[in-house]
Amino acid sequence: MELDIPVIGILRGVAPDFFGEVMMAAFEAGLQAIEVTFNTDRAEEIIAAHRPRVPAGKLLGMGTVRNLDEARKAVDAGAMFLVTPNMDATVVEYAVSRGIPAIVGAMTPTEVYRAWSAGAAMVKVFPCTALGPQYIRDLLGPFDDIPLVAVGGVTRSNVNAYFEAGAAAVGVGASLFGRRALADREPRHIIDHVTQFLSLIRQ
Repeated sequence: MELDIPVIGILRGVAPDFFGEVMMAAFEAGLQAIEVTFNTDRAEEIIAAHRPRVPAGKLLGMGTVRNLDEARKAVDAGAMFLVTPNMDATVVEYAVSRGIPAIVGAMTPTEVYRAWSAGAAMVKVFPCTALGPQYIRDLLGPFDDIPLVAVGGVTRSNVNAYFEAGAAAVGVGASLFGRRALADREPRHIIDHVTQFLSLIRQ
């Protein structure tokens, strides 16, 4: 199952009672996809509560899905896509069987190819922090048909370098939403941060 979501907003540790405001603010600003990490407090409850409120054309998924048990819980909660930090064939097989796109974590060329061959919708290159955009470019040498998602250390200052290197998408946390805006619970400031981040890519 193909995905066309150039920016995935990653929310880790957001308070359950504030998540709805964050989600709607980010979607209003133009973000297409948000993932709640599985290790966020009450992550399953967050997905279940807010899945019915997701606007048409938007996606709410679960991230940091490490194994089959977590994948099942995420899908049962209503996750519209899964994001993993690692390559676990059983997770990919399960997602494919349920018709849920899986963005599968990989680092080495072997892992990238295994994830794609198993049925990943996209392959998440993680962590990109140390190797940067050049590593995406290097991987696309032999794997130019695989949509790669750069995750880890993506910021306003380097996001376009990742796209220029050939990344199909990026996963971004506080740099997208605004660390202070999240801490202060300021939805309007979150809208401003997301709008500004997305405008960088459009430019």
